[in-house]
Amino acid sequence: MSEKKLAWPGSALLGPVPPVLVSCGEGQSANLITIAWAGTVCTQPPRVSISVRPTRHSYGLIRDSGEFVINLPTVALARAVDWCGVKSGRELDKFSAMGLHAAPASKVGCPLLAESPVNLECRVFQRIELGSHDLFLADVVAVDVDEALLDSAGKLHLEKAGLLAYAHGDYYALGKQLGKFGWSVRRKKPGGRKPGAQRGKDAPGANPRRPQK
Repeated sequence: MSEKKLAWPGSALLGPVPPVLVSCGEGQSANLITIAWAGTVCTQPPRVSISVRPTRHSYGLIRDSGEFVINLPTVALARAVDWCGVKSGRELDKFSAMGLHAAPASKVGCPLLAESPVNLECRVFQRIELGSHDLFLADVVAVDVDEALLDSAGKLHLEKAGLLAYAHGDYYALGKQLGKFGWSVRRKKPGGRKPGAQRGKDAPGANPRRPQK
């Protein structure tokens, strides 16, 4: 890395981010929109946000219904993610055009994306006008998870989903795992080895202790 940095004007240059596919609307009006600006805002209660331009077709569907689903896309869905971000649902059925399938949600009226391994069903509690985009704040009322991502104990292994990432106009597959939450402060066992570590390479399934509150 160069030691020299240039001071640019303010910009929302945050990355990488998850390029999620958001489903909204119902029945024949169901639509998909690609959203790069989505995030967690609270864990208890579970709440998320998405930012949508008021000019987008999906904006009115979400504003009027107060519901949407965040569908986490895999690498296999990369083309659909890009395509759904360019095309408008005013002109065509994105599900049909991309060979994707809408599935019933458990708590909201809009559909899930069946091809997505994880779906967050959301109900809007606040909309904030910010400028180029409006921010929709929503409660996560249900999460739908592909059983293939669960082990015999019911633990979720999201790393097996092959999720997609987005940074500054480009799509990426997630790289190798560097550590787990709390690994930087785990105590070493006598002999210098960390709990769960193998003598050679990475130790699959190692469980770091819970962080101190």
